[in-house]
Amino acid sequence: MAAFPTRAQTPNWIQQPIAPVSPPVDYLAVARRQLAMQNRNIPQADRVGIVDFGLPSSRPRFALVDMVAGKIDMFPVTHGRGSDPQHDGWLKSFSNRVGSLATSRGAYRTSDYYYGSNGSSMRLAGLEPDNYSADARAIVVHGAWYADPSLIATQGKLGRSEGCFVFGEALLPMILYKLGPGRLLFADKLSVPPPAPKFEMPGEPLPGTENMIRTGATNGAIPKTAD
Repeated sequence: MAAFPTRAQTPNWIQQPIAPVSPPVDYLAVARRQLAMQNRNIPQADRVGIVDFGLPSSRPRFALVDMVAGKIDMFPVTHGRGSDPQHDGWLKSFSNRVGSLATSRGAYRTSDYYYGSNGSSMRLAGLEPDNYSADARAIVVHGAWYADPSLIATQGKLGRSEGCFVFGEALLPMILYKLGPGRLLFADKLSVPPPAPKFEMPGEPLPGTENMIRTGATNGAIPKTAD
């Protein structure tokens, strides 16, 4: 019997459809739009930080946007444990509530540097109703071992913060220097995960079963499981 390609033997109705891919986010356009909205609150407009929490923590999702050169560099960053109770690497929800341990969405103004329990850090001022508690919640930018990008290779995700924007300790000095006080940091779900594929089941009879007789189907109840 002649051999046929495997795909040629597979009926169309059981071939898995390919899920459409979402268009990439234009982070430069997002930065321009947010700067225009927060113009009076942001004295330094040369660089902007955009955090795309529509991506998992296994992906670089902090976009450092150079507004002068139009250049974008991407880096991994954490989200809060209250936003990801299952710890699967995906942010599920935002919260501005004190004690939520969750990430807050919205526009922030970067503030002063300080040295605290997490080493060199930078304070943030929430500029919107969704993040105005940033100061009361001590939501800051800092570094930690659980945000090291090497964890993505070994665990498939970063660790979780208590709502802070946490970077790997080796990355932090550059982030603090380039973002710096008086600039815009904007966080939201920007990328849209691709939809789950949908299967179209065939009608009756199934292709190839037109002349088949199901023995036992008329005798007794049909089993509820496939064991």
